[in-house]
Amino acid sequence: MDKFSYIANAHVSYIDELYASYKSDPESIDPSWKEFFDGFDFALTNYGEEENGSAAAASSPSTAKNGSLATPGTIMDMEQLPKEIKVRALIHAHRSRAHLRSKTNPVRERRDRKALIDPQDFGLGDTDMNTEFQAGNEIGIGKAKLSDIISALKKIYEGSMGFEYLYIRDPEILDWFKTKVEKEALAFNPATEEKKRILFKLNQAVVFENFLHTKYLGQKRFSLEGGESTIPFLDAVINGSANLGAEEVMIGMAHRGRLNVLANIMGKTYEQIFSEFEGTAKPDLTMGDGDVKYHMGYSSDIVTPQDKKIHLKLAPNPSHLEAVNPVVEGFIRAKIDSEHKGDATKALPILIHGDAAVAGQGIVYEVTQMAGLKGYHTGGTIHFVINNQVGFTTDFDDARSSIYCTDVAKIIDAPVIHVNGDDAEAVVFAAKLAAEFRQKFGKDIFVDMVCYRRHGHNESDEPKFTQPELYNIISKHPNPREVYIKKLTERGDIDAKIAKQMDKEFRQLLQDRLNMVKEKPLPYQATKFEREWGTLRRSKPEDFDKSPETGVSSEAIETVAKALTFIPKGFKAIKQIEVQMKQRKDMFFDSKSLNWAAAELLAYGSLLLEGKTVRLTGQDVQRGTFSHRHAVIHDANSNQPFNSLHEMPERKGKFSIYNSLLSEYAVLGFEYGYGMANPNSLTIWEAQFGDFANGAQTMIDQFISSGESKWQKQNGLVMLLPHGYEGQGPEHSNARPERFLQLSAEYNMVVANITEPSNFFHLLRRQLAWEFRKPCVVMSPKSLLRHPKVMSPLDEFTSGSFKEIITDSNADPKKVKRVILCSGKVYYDLEEVKEKEKIDQVAIIRVEQLHPLPKKQILEALKPYKGAEVVWVQEEPENMGYWTYILRLLHKELPMDVIARKVSASPATGYNKVHVEEQKSIINKALKL
Repeated sequence: MDKFSYIANAHVSYIDELYASYKSDPESIDPSWKEFFDGFDFALTNYGEEENGSAAAASSPSTAKNGSLATPGTIMDMEQLPKEIKVRALIHAHRSRAHLRSKTNPVRERRDRKALIDPQDFGLGDTDMNTEFQAGNEIGIGKAKLSDIISALKKIYEGSMGFEYLYIRDPEILDWFKTKVEKEALAFNPATEEKKRILFKLNQAVVFENFLHTKYLGQKRFSLEGGESTIPFLDAVINGSANLGAEEVMIGMAHRGRLNVLANIMGKTYEQIFSEFEGTAKPDLTMGDGDVKYHMGYSSDIVTPQDKKIHLKLAPNPSHLEAVNPVVEGFIRAKIDSEHKGDATKALPILIHGDAAVAGQGIVYEVTQMAGLKGYHTGGTIHFVINNQVGFTTDFDDARSSIYCTDVAKIIDAPVIHVNGDDAEAVVFAAKLAAEFRQKFGKDIFVDMVCYRRHGHNESDEPKFTQPELYNIISKHPNPREVYIKKLTERGDIDAKIAKQMDKEFRQLLQDRLNMVKEKPLPYQATKFEREWGTLRRSKPEDFDKSPETGVSSEAIETVAKALTFIPKGFKAIKQIEVQMKQRKDMFFDSKSLNWAAAELLAYGSLLLEGKTVRLTGQDVQRGTFSHRHAVIHDANSNQPFNSLHEMPERKGKFSIYNSLLSEYAVLGFEYGYGMANPNSLTIWEAQFGDFANGAQTMIDQFISSGESKWQKQNGLVMLLPHGYEGQGPEHSNARPERFLQLSAEYNMVVANITEPSNFFHLLRRQLAWEFRKPCVVMSPKSLLRHPKVMSPLDEFTSGSFKEIITDSNADPKKVKRVILCSGKVYYDLEEVKEKEKIDQVAIIRVEQLHPLPKKQILEALKPYKGAEVVWVQEEPENMGYWTYILRLLHKELPMDVIARKVSASPATGYNKVHVEEQKSIINKALKL
């Protein structure tokens, strides 16, 4: 069987079928097969000979007697093919599979992955080595001996780099990448100055880690040791991208190597870093609680060796691996949309992954799937994997099923470069190729740097507990700088004295900076990242006593109303939309009373007139899950969309509304990043149902609720979470408000459950009217979207502000014996029965904003009802909803009881009849019926 190639192991019917498709339409098959068949036909026509020396029939697609690629009922026998074709098949195999054999692992032998790329696999032997073949032209060396072709293939494809790219389906991109690999990789030889630069950055990386290790023995720093070539990689990517037009770069990465990146790429001073290790920097607690040093963000402006100015950011992140990825993408998208006028080449996202995390975390797939979507694309991301072959203590055998940790790249045809972390020049070549690829094609590319982790997961960990054999090798293995110095001196590129001098000078510089810190501790300094708020300030408690004015002029309302009720000439709307548009027109121009959707769209339109950005994403947001919004309508005949507010002639701001991919985690993270980058954007994520936010809990806990306290980053992101008990079962009733309220403290975010369209309008406008930014979580309505009483007159939009509470204007304090405090939809259930039964002994006060709790306003509103009993009423189970939160904050000033569903493990019943009975019981108890 050794005379059969890996291609030959495919069934003849499959290959024949491919070949038949190729003959019919060459563009109909995978480019890699098209390329093979192109070479096959070329070789057959020009060099094809039968094994006995007679010419092959011109009409025959192969030497097989039946004119197919192989003998019927057998696999394709390489002995039947002309030698020229065999050599082309050998070249194709190297392009496709040689990465399985490339020498990318610096500390252990690669496993035999059955690459099947040896000459004998193609029916080629020692007697063919001196024969010249035209196939050499395929790899740019011209007609050449087989031995030279094999030597070139080995150098290109079996060296320190392994390339995966033949699955790329765009012929232009495929051809470009192949040329780069086969021409430039083969000829790559940096100039002397560039070699010195690579050594300089490697020296910084190695000496910095070594210095910290000796000075702060046992302190956690999540060392980069073993993967120090990360620093020359980032240096080359940033410099290369700047030369190609990039003006800013944002990096997202986990904790390993972060301090090294901060010091030697971002330009954070060594004094600042040492001060954090010394524990002498006194934190400014007015800025929040802070975070550990390997989670904090940073930003700086640098000048590259080619005198290009570029702005760098390192995103803050929690320990949740890969969670920062969508935040970086959203941040960069906001910059592209606003500052760079849509030019994605100006802003570059770089994501640094760990091998176990990139393979194991689902968020990676979600973000990768975003790459080409119009609502989320960022002009391509450079993914860099610090592949140290172990996740905490888990070997890669237990960390993934795929051969490579980067196999997710293939879903978007992103090329992958596997590179040996000990070969600094190969790493830099990969960096330059990645930068050029991204800037040219606006697509993602992955670089998988295979390296090792010199210490355990942290510096006090013992890795030999779980990987004794590997760590015996690592303990004796030279670091990448030592490897590179040896290579440079052996080639005569530099004198060994230069390397020693670099080491000595940099080590002395670090010692001098440390001495400075020990002699005079640094005060806390807010980083530029923390200060980038423009005219925004931090909030104060008194800011929440009363909301700012957020009304708009009648002229603004009329302008937006005209846009919202306009249908272009020739546009054919379906009947239901015609009805909706007629109703919308009536609300604005006749009844002058707006429902929820009209009030919401008016808020967006009014902000657009003021030059603000409005961005709304989520599953089905253009129409709205409950078919209420219809921000985008579609022509019944052509399906062409029409976005009313985007087409509004008077708008000054940008309006974007995108139906998202079926993701919560990544999409919410993306919008958080967008809101962080643009304080003048009303950035909104709407869940299809409120409980869907469960899938994005990491973003809520680690970013939205705590980001300002940990990282001093404000954010005005709005989350709309449909919530309310209408008998739709446990999953579609409850958005888990108790979770958000448990996370609420120190004025960190707004949590609201609103009952009036005008109040929702004012809440949305307040997000940008404030002189600071706060995330806002709205328990959004479902049935109230069409409730006949959920209407607001237009005069409530031309003046006023958001109402934290709404009192009962119909109640007579002298008659009231019970005051109900409630929030959200249950108010209308109570009010309906109260009116029907003509109950005048009960007053209802709506708490529209739960956090910050308007305690002063609540207590003031209760003053007229002296002696009346106060109860909290909610439709959620007693152990859910708002009760625990309300009790905790008001129990000292306000003794009260609760009326709610029974304590429950599930948010709601799945039986409609039971739901109706439960709801009726709550209302009757509350109204004392």
